[in-house]
Amino acid sequence: MENTVDPKYYELMCRLQETDFVLIELTLYLDTHPDDMNAIQQFNQMAMLRRQIAFDFEQQFGPLLQYGHSFSRYPWDWKNDPWPWQV
Repeated sequence: MENTVDPKYYELMCRLQETDFVLIELTLYLDTHPDDMNAIQQFNQMAMLRRQIAFDFEQQFGPLLQYGHSFSRYPWDWKNDPWPWQV
């Protein structure tokens, strides 16, 4: 069976996962160091980067999140696979 998924799909998904990892680590750090302005700035920069990567992904490959967190194009995008949690 031939892989028909665009390599860009995997590239953007990988960037999202890397960014999410950094955001989780910064969140844990900030829970115990809430006055660290540098960490807060890093968190906010990574949050903006994540939004941009997610926007780019959704423009090319469809929604990432269900329940109104992502918009759908016409026709309904959720019928397209692979879904983000399948890769």
